[in-house]
Amino acid sequence: MKIINARLRGQTELFSLSVAQGLITHITPQTAALSANLPEYEEAIDAAGNLLSAPFVEPHIHLDAVLTAGQPSWNMSGTLFEGIERWSERKPLLTPEDIEQRVLKTVQLLVENGVQYIRTHVDVTDPQLTALKTIAKLKSKLSSAINLQIVAFPQEGIWSFPNGKTLMEQAIKEGADVIGGIPHFEFTREYGVESMRWVVELAKQHDRLVDVHCDEIDDEASRFLEVLATAALELDMGERVTASHTTAMHSYNNAYCSKLFRLLKKSKINFVSCPTESIHLQGRFDTYPKRRGVTRVKELCEAGMNVCFAQDSIQDPWYTLGNGKLLRVLDAGLHICHMMGYKELSKALDLITNNGAKTLQVEAEYGIEVGKPANFILLEGEDDLSVIQRQGEVLLSVRNGEILIQRQPAKLIKRCSF
Repeated sequence: MKIINARLRGQTELFSLSVAQGLITHITPQTAALSANLPEYEEAIDAAGNLLSAPFVEPHIHLDAVLTAGQPSWNMSGTLFEGIERWSERKPLLTPEDIEQRVLKTVQLLVENGVQYIRTHVDVTDPQLTALKTIAKLKSKLSSAINLQIVAFPQEGIWSFPNGKTLMEQAIKEGADVIGGIPHFEFTREYGVESMRWVVELAKQHDRLVDVHCDEIDDEASRFLEVLATAALELDMGERVTASHTTAMHSYNNAYCSKLFRLLKKSKINFVSCPTESIHLQGRFDTYPKRRGVTRVKELCEAGMNVCFAQDSIQDPWYTLGNGKLLRVLDAGLHICHMMGYKELSKALDLITNNGAKTLQVEAEYGIEVGKPANFILLEGEDDLSVIQRQGEVLLSVRNGEILIQRQPAKLIKRCSF
């Protein structure tokens, strides 16, 4: 395979890229555009000056719950907690066939939108672990298209759910790659604190990663992030630990955040923000002014911490929308987080590419470099800014040198005249 007339992030000139045996073998600068009509390039893919990027990373989604909005009833209040109630009603109806059908349909949607790396949180407050077992069995079937990580996510708590710790340990045996938690949903602060230390210790014991739903609430007194970061620091697990959501940070006072950021930087933990879902779920108990309910993405980035964006949900009890397009999430997040400066926009794709790869700890195989797996996508636009401005389609997705999807750019048939 050969790609010609491509642009790479951070570069202004055109490049050609060659692939053999699933690996990138050459990346060659071009002095001018090459003609696809020449015999030597007739089998090459002409990028036509568009941006060749590493694949999108979806670092936080709930594949077990996708496409269940309104089943058996709708989340009428739009709150996080009613979403959990509605999911509790849907959970007893889960079957392997139901889960597989919805997961495959959603993964197809994500792949068609340039995603090749997915971390899914799967609810393990189900004594049968139906969803986790089913999705774990799908990993090999999906491996040609995506790298899939499974988080053992205790939706209804660890300490607060019957046999919660036993179910988490069983989830590891059934194939969980990552250990999760939800300290702000535990019955007491003490339970939440105990669960955070236990989660990090369990992950270290079993050589797993950690990804916690942490402080996903507007309560400024919810401060489990400091507990998670401290445990990660003390157990030398920092870069293997992720704090998802952290929406309470939106409500923390600046004096406390100044102290907190010192700890967060020392710990080296990662952050995932789900801007479209958080701005929908949070602020529900406010009159006016209403909180945005999204963590301090801009400030975390400026402090040099690793932050990535995720979609979180696709048409489930928490979020009725969602279409697998991370460019849509990125666009919304940049608006919500006041990150519309040129310098921020010029490297914004990091939030759905490189930063996510770091969070998932897949950097060794990720990126457009000679010798690495030929995993990449082609986006409409010349650079980060123009890709975001256009919000175009993913034109090409290649994994291990094989084409997953390929599209022609939309063509205008008729234009009005003035």
